[in-house]
Amino acid sequence: MPKIRRLPEHLVNRIAAGEVVERPASALKELVENAIDAGATQISVKLEGGGRDAFEVIDDGCGMSPDEMALALERHATSKLPEELVGDDAALEQVRTLGFRGEALPSIASVSRFTLESRVRGAEGWRRVIDHGIEIEDGPAALPPGTRVRVENVFAKVPARRKFLRTERSEYGAVMDVMRRLAMARPEIGFTVEHAGRRPLSLQPGQGQAERVAQIVAKELAQDGVRLDFERGEARLTGVAGLPTFNRGVADHQYLFVNGRPVKDRLLSGAVRGAYADMLARDRHAVLALFLDLPPEDVDVNVHPAKTEVRFRDPAAIRGMIVSGLRRALDMGDRRSAQAPAADAMGRWQVEPGYDAETGEVRESATSGLAEVSPALHSLFTGRDRGAGGSGFREPRVEYAAERGSAFALPQGRAEEAQPIAADQDYPLGIARGQVANTYIVAEASDGLVLVDQHAAHERLTLERLKAAGAEAKMAQSQPLLMPDVIELDEADCDRLESAIDKMGELGLVMERFGPEAMLVRAMPAALKKAKPEALVRDIADDIAKHGEALLLGEKLDLVLATMACHGSVRAGRVLRVDEMNALLREMERTPRSGQCNHGRPTWVKLSMDDVEKLFGRH
Repeated sequence: MPKIRRLPEHLVNRIAAGEVVERPASALKELVENAIDAGATQISVKLEGGGRDAFEVIDDGCGMSPDEMALALERHATSKLPEELVGDDAALEQVRTLGFRGEALPSIASVSRFTLESRVRGAEGWRRVIDHGIEIEDGPAALPPGTRVRVENVFAKVPARRKFLRTERSEYGAVMDVMRRLAMARPEIGFTVEHAGRRPLSLQPGQGQAERVAQIVAKELAQDGVRLDFERGEARLTGVAGLPTFNRGVADHQYLFVNGRPVKDRLLSGAVRGAYADMLARDRHAVLALFLDLPPEDVDVNVHPAKTEVRFRDPAAIRGMIVSGLRRALDMGDRRSAQAPAADAMGRWQVEPGYDAETGEVRESATSGLAEVSPALHSLFTGRDRGAGGSGFREPRVEYAAERGSAFALPQGRAEEAQPIAADQDYPLGIARGQVANTYIVAEASDGLVLVDQHAAHERLTLERLKAAGAEAKMAQSQPLLMPDVIELDEADCDRLESAIDKMGELGLVMERFGPEAMLVRAMPAALKKAKPEALVRDIADDIAKHGEALLLGEKLDLVLATMACHGSVRAGRVLRVDEMNALLREMERTPRSGQCNHGRPTWVKLSMDDVEKLFGRH
């Protein structure tokens, strides 16, 4: 029989490095977290070859003495856990720092050339150099107070791992993602990143949370987002959430933090999706940064060596808090829409007809410009170009001048005399002055010109009315099946579904366990009575496996409700009287989330008076 023997220390460190050091970005993350925990106010990162060749982290934190440096390079040696709790199981329930496992430095040093320099204020500096686990230098060093760590040739002596590194561009992208997340969580600290003679990240210390988030994620968030500050018990949720109209096709601009730690958690991601469920199309994703702070004993950060996964003591309460906090903040955003007039659309409005004095005809280029005015109006509303789908209706065909061979089109708009309105009344969306293409309402506000997509606006109002009337509860009513349907599944899927039976029953899906590997469906939600029970139940099982909670059925019911609202709304192409237009505008002003339709597109845009005057060259 093979003998059991103790592995050499350097081999143990390399095995541990397989979990901690996946790529240069993961090693850099550990070093920057150490700098944050050391109380640094300024952290500088220098990259070579996108981090593949080398990277350096410099901070002005508390520094380490030579003895502490030697101890820090031993496995499971750390200063992060409370001294009075070391040796007690409760220590891991009181983690208040980013690092605490004592694995990062020896793991990184075992797979790279690792240079550690540090100096405590009032003392001399010291340097230790470790080359793939072997100490090659130990002596004095000249440097300002703080710590400087240089990592070179990652995996140079571990070719099996080296070949899995990606291109310089990919590794650089991963490094920048790590730096953005850490910098976002610590606006009180200044961060700089230098690479290839450039400084792609330069953040000053002492910024506010919202300012730092907008600078890193998207400058538009300052205007197109709402701030969160929501408390429930000892937990607090802060951050910035983009309006539904400010969205993306992928979820790469969703940043989640727990007690200042960047995390990637399925529960939190699912809660975000649930909060935006009836405000975004399924293929669109919100832009946000959420910061959740709660007592350390209510969250377990010791799930994985990379420390990006967490577990909550009460996950249902955390999910409910995030959904409630986001919805409350978005309701406060109210009628706001993120959609400003697009630059290219504004450019089309500025085209003037050119006149040829010799021939007495309008030049062809000017004719083409005039033909683009109506598409310009469409393109002011995201996703509403001619032929765009997703909103449940077809755009009316507009016949352009160029199609008829004439330079000037017949008027497509209509204006009627409006009833006088009391001057002391405040109407944020203005007073209706007419209708364009039987689709867009033109209103005059005190500070500009408002254009409203009548169908998108009424679609949101109808959905909110249906909700207020309890339509969600009616849709969730059960429709018993003539014959109960037995669905065979894996035992693990059955276990997941069994844990969600009560919640599914509230949504109208009545089922029960039918043996180790089967579920019995007795009733379907009334709104989904035509759906196939087997396909629905399998999708829900997959949903629970992916997100830890069943979100799919609620989303399907929301989709049905949104479809009902779409078909029950004022259609594009319908002629409205001025009093009907004003009634629509007043109801929008009273209705939460009326700034976007059920698919996340804006219901209105505003041209400020400055923009209008620019169109006529007054500015």
